[in-house]
Amino acid sequence: MEEQSVHSSISDINSEEAVRSELMIIPRKKRICLVGAAGDDPALGAAAQQFSVPVLKSETGLEHVEDTTYCTYFILKEFEGPEYDALHKSAHRILGPTALLQLAEKKDSLPSINRPMYTQAMVGTVVVFTGFRKKDELTKLINMIHNMGGSIRKEMGAKVTHLIANCCGGDKYRYAVTFRVPIMSMEWVTALWNAKDDISSYGNNEELITTYKLKPFFGARVCFFGFPEEEKRHMCEVLQQQGGESTEIDDPNCTHVVVDESNVNALPDLASVRAHIVKAEWFWTSVQNEGAADEKEYLFEDYLESVLSPTVSARRDSQQAATPSTASTRRKRKRLAETLSSLVQNGADSPALHKRRSSISDAGHLSVSGSFLDCTTSPDKPLLDDIPEVEAVNTDSSRKNLSPRHQVFLELVQTESNYVGILSTIMTLFKFPLEDLIDTTGELLNCTEAKIIFGNFPPIYEVHKKMLEELRYSATHWMEDISIGNIFLKFAPDLVKAYPPYVNFFENTKEMLDQCDQNKPRFHAFLKVCQTKPECGRQSLKELLIKPVQRLPSISLLLNDILKHTNKNNPDHSALELSISSIKEVMTYINEDKRKTEGQLVMFDIFNEIDNCPPHLVSSHRSFIGKCDVMELSEGLSGRGDHLVLFLFTDTLEICKKRSKAFNSLKSPNTANGLHTTKLSQGKPYKHIKMLSLSTIKKVVDIRETDECHKVFALMVRSNQELKEKLFSFTITDEDVNKTNYLRTLCRQMANTVCKADADTFLISLDSHQLEIDTSDVALGTLSKAFKSLFHNFYLEYMDPYVFLLNSMCETTLHVPLPFASRTRMKVGRAFSSNKTPSKLKRAMSTMMSPFGSTNSLTPASQQLSQMRLASCNNINELGNGGSGSPSRDDVLVAPMSVQPTRKAKCSSLSMASLRRNCSEEVMQNKSDL
Repeated sequence: MEEQSVHSSISDINSEEAVRSELMIIPRKKRICLVGAAGDDPALGAAAQQFSVPVLKSETGLEHVEDTTYCTYFILKEFEGPEYDALHKSAHRILGPTALLQLAEKKDSLPSINRPMYTQAMVGTVVVFTGFRKKDELTKLINMIHNMGGSIRKEMGAKVTHLIANCCGGDKYRYAVTFRVPIMSMEWVTALWNAKDDISSYGNNEELITTYKLKPFFGARVCFFGFPEEEKRHMCEVLQQQGGESTEIDDPNCTHVVVDESNVNALPDLASVRAHIVKAEWFWTSVQNEGAADEKEYLFEDYLESVLSPTVSARRDSQQAATPSTASTRRKRKRLAETLSSLVQNGADSPALHKRRSSISDAGHLSVSGSFLDCTTSPDKPLLDDIPEVEAVNTDSSRKNLSPRHQVFLELVQTESNYVGILSTIMTLFKFPLEDLIDTTGELLNCTEAKIIFGNFPPIYEVHKKMLEELRYSATHWMEDISIGNIFLKFAPDLVKAYPPYVNFFENTKEMLDQCDQNKPRFHAFLKVCQTKPECGRQSLKELLIKPVQRLPSISLLLNDILKHTNKNNPDHSALELSISSIKEVMTYINEDKRKTEGQLVMFDIFNEIDNCPPHLVSSHRSFIGKCDVMELSEGLSGRGDHLVLFLFTDTLEICKKRSKAFNSLKSPNTANGLHTTKLSQGKPYKHIKMLSLSTIKKVVDIRETDECHKVFALMVRSNQELKEKLFSFTITDEDVNKTNYLRTLCRQMANTVCKADADTFLISLDSHQLEIDTSDVALGTLSKAFKSLFHNFYLEYMDPYVFLLNSMCETTLHVPLPFASRTRMKVGRAFSSNKTPSKLKRAMSTMMSPFGSTNSLTPASQQLSQMRLASCNNINELGNGGSGSPSRDDVLVAPMSVQPTRKAKCSSLSMASLRRNCSEEVMQNKSDL
């Protein structure tokens, strides 16, 4: 059915309701009648009593139709059936249970309505339909809207609140997109009607509108032509998310062909004559505006005309020759004639002006330095047209007549003009539009996001805009002795103020930009639309925002070129040198400030990685300098041979112990299958050892390099509370750290801390024997570490019980203080260290094995050891009466109970005192046996 007839049906429904209301004479007295099942609902009865009118109950309500002394509000739970039809034809009014409850909840009076109203979900809503072809479908939607309190109009206007569309096109659709009227799908009405019994359901709910908003590509079959495969895949994903369907160019049902104008220079052949051939800008603009843009404004054919391609124009004229529009044909022929005429007048080189600019091919014509700014499309270039001297020398023939100094200066002016054009593009194309949309319905970025991305940008734009004016004036009034350096010296303080905040927080800017780009589809589409504009030169916003970071080094190079071609007798020579120094000073200041800022940020990460780190490590006046992995050679901090990490800050040295992954292994292999399997907690990677203020470090000793002493240094430390210096020696284990550079950096920070100019006074060089530093027994190899771990586990498994027993004997029998046992345990542990010499290791092993031997037996110790079994190796089956296959006690040498190893009890309920008592009783029993 045609849409015109559908609109006529809307007019008929509205007119019928108006005529019916005019014929009805409604009395002023009101009453409520609960019909059928509504009378049995206590909630409806209580709500009806709130209106202070008579409340009646009836099975059908028909007996009250003829009573015209009252205006009766019939409350029905079903809006269908013979009773409903009879009551609907009367002069009285019909409400649904939901509408009555909503009115009572809001304490509103009974409304004066001309149509039955089941719910107030769409009260105040004025809708217009477009794109519907079936009258019965439209009639059903109209009845739903009326029964929910909504109104319907035929044409769009100021009072229309929503457009319900079944297609993405037409005048009504364009009106809604232009004036940002919500465009809804028919499912919006259906969903509201399905929730008609919910008193909290309303049509203006933002979540509901977002859910049932008509997608911008609803019903569209779109083909992407000429795009790179990755970009095409991305656009297909966006298309499906926005309600469209991707297709190929040979699809006869294709509705749109989106062309990448940078890669396609001719109209593609289509299978569908009704398909719109549009630029990529149409696609992204539709996503940004949440509605299909007008195809007429983004036709690819018009773009081809704008680049003045005669072949495309001729082809288009031949394709449209059969059309009766003779005026259009004459206009096209006139444009073609003007194009040919311009080609003849401008010569053979003119067509290059109409081709799409290539940033690579144009660079050689514009710049000697190869600066990227030379080949960037800039909207600010027309501003140079008022400088005839600059424009006159753009040709190669004219440049030959200029001095080298003048040529480089013109290049500087050109690059500065392009750079200011880029800054202007960021301001006008990105910053201002995004800020104008804040706190509006079309908001793309909130205030915080926009400030993080663009907050530090305007000062750079302002200073370079002023500096460009000075450079243009100098270009207009050029003389060989004109001072170029003074221009940059004049704006050097402003550059120092403008650039550091931008460069220091540029990583935050990029992070926020990426985050918004990924999480906000409309903002992503906005960026894509801007990227297609010629002002951006097909560069993304991120690529444009990095230009200020690159600009100062480019200026420095150009000023150096000008200085090379400036005579030393020229007054500008000294000014140029000063200006170059000032630019380098700005860059140095930026780098220092950036490093300081990054150091403060990384300080929080370091604090979170150190266990038991002092809270006062994090300070606003402190920043991180560097990190160095070392091994301790002294005993004053953690222990000889321990791997440490030195975190150097501006006034503090934080010393931490590096937690090895080996300590997360099982404590004993014999308990791997039992319930006592334990692992050390997987905590922070570093453990706090000591925090040294740099003012307490009196000297840094650089130990001279030898074959046995490599990358070793020491720190002489004494605080105000200590009377004697402490010496901490280390060897650097990080191969990437240069010892000399690291020590000089440390001394420089020490000098800054105590406000001394000469940092070399803190650094001295000595031989290792002068400080008695020995590195011969420090294991650095992987094999040595493996042996050390092996003997460490062996000690925990076999020797630890003996030391524990010795501890008990010392306390209970010999009455020796506990520290003696602790020291003994440390000595035994060191005896098993792989760092000791072979002789010491041999003595330690013989000492350990001696309790197992027999003084009376001539059997070698090795044979005795092979015949022995430790208590922990007993078979559980042998604890009874013994097996036949088991050797007797006489056949096997068993160590006395006093020296048999026992494991530490791992039961938390067993106290240390009870363990010592057990051990003491066992010792006394063994003494009596002997």
